[in-house]
Amino acid sequence: MSEHTYKLIEVVGSSAKGSDDAVRNAIARAGKNLHNLDWFEVMETRGHLEDGKIVHWQVKIKVGFRLDD
Repeated sequence: MSEHTYKLIEVVGSSAKGSDDAVRNAIARAGKNLHNLDWFEVMETRGHLEDGKIVHWQVKIKVGFRLDD
Protein backbone atom coordinates (compact mmCIF):
# COMPACT_ATOMS: atom_id res chain seq x y z
CA MET A 1 0.00 0.00 0.00
CA SER A 2 1.31 3.44 -0.89
CA GLU A 3 1.82 6.08 1.71
CA HIS A 4 -0.14 9.17 0.74
CA THR A 5 0.30 12.79 1.76
CA TYR A 6 -2.78 14.96 2.10
CA LYS A 7 -3.47 18.68 2.11
CA LEU A 8 -6.41 20.39 3.80
CA ILE A 9 -8.22 23.50 2.67
CA GLU A 10 -11.20 25.34 4.10
CA VAL A 11 -14.09 26.20 1.81
CA VAL A 12 -17.41 27.91 2.55
CA GLY A 13 -20.40 26.79 0.52
CA SER A 14 -23.76 28.52 0.46
CA SER A 15 -27.30 27.66 -0.55
CA ALA A 16 -30.85 28.86 -0.15
CA LYS A 17 -32.03 25.22 -0.14
CA GLY A 18 -30.27 23.87 2.96
CA SER A 19 -27.04 22.96 4.69
CA ASP A 20 -26.53 19.70 2.76
CA ASP A 21 -26.83 21.59 -0.50
CA ALA A 22 -24.32 24.18 0.77
CA VAL A 23 -21.82 21.36 1.43
CA ARG A 24 -22.42 19.90 -2.02
CA ASN A 25 -21.90 23.33 -3.62
CA ALA A 26 -18.59 23.80 -1.76
CA ILE A 27 -17.31 20.36 -2.81
CA ALA A 28 -18.41 20.79 -6.41
CA ARG A 29 -16.65 24.14 -6.67
CA ALA A 30 -13.46 22.86 -5.02
CA GLY A 31 -13.51 19.91 -7.42
CA LYS A 32 -13.26 22.30 -10.39
CA ASN A 33 -9.82 23.43 -9.21
CA LEU A 34 -8.52 20.42 -7.28
CA HIS A 35 -8.31 16.70 -7.91
CA ASN A 36 -7.99 13.66 -5.65
CA LEU A 37 -10.63 14.98 -3.22
CA ASP A 38 -11.03 12.23 -0.64
CA TRP A 39 -13.02 13.52 2.33
CA PHE A 40 -14.62 16.51 4.03
CA GLU A 41 -15.43 17.62 7.57
CA VAL A 42 -18.10 20.17 8.51
CA MET A 43 -16.57 22.86 10.73
CA GLU A 44 -19.29 25.51 11.04
CA THR A 45 -22.88 26.02 10.00
CA ARG A 46 -24.45 29.46 9.77
CA GLY A 47 -27.63 30.90 8.36
CA HIS A 48 -29.24 34.16 7.40
CA LEU A 49 -32.70 35.00 8.74
CA GLU A 50 -35.38 37.28 7.38
CA ASP A 51 -38.63 37.78 9.29
CA GLY A 52 -37.69 34.89 11.57
CA LYS A 53 -37.24 32.42 8.71
CA ILE A 54 -34.10 30.79 7.32
CA VAL A 55 -33.40 32.22 3.88
CA HIS A 56 -29.79 31.21 3.32
CA TRP A 57 -27.26 28.69 4.64
CA GLN A 58 -23.46 28.88 4.83
CA VAL A 59 -21.35 25.85 5.76
CA LYS A 60 -17.58 25.94 6.32
CA ILE A 61 -15.90 22.63 5.56
CA LYS A 62 -12.39 21.25 5.51
CA VAL A 63 -11.66 19.28 2.35
CA GLY A 64 -8.83 16.74 2.23
CA PHE A 65 -7.12 15.83 -1.00
CA ARG A 66 -4.15 13.64 -1.90
CA LEU A 67 -1.06 15.35 -3.22
CA ASP A 68 0.33 13.98 -6.46
CA ASP A 69 3.21 11.53 -6.18
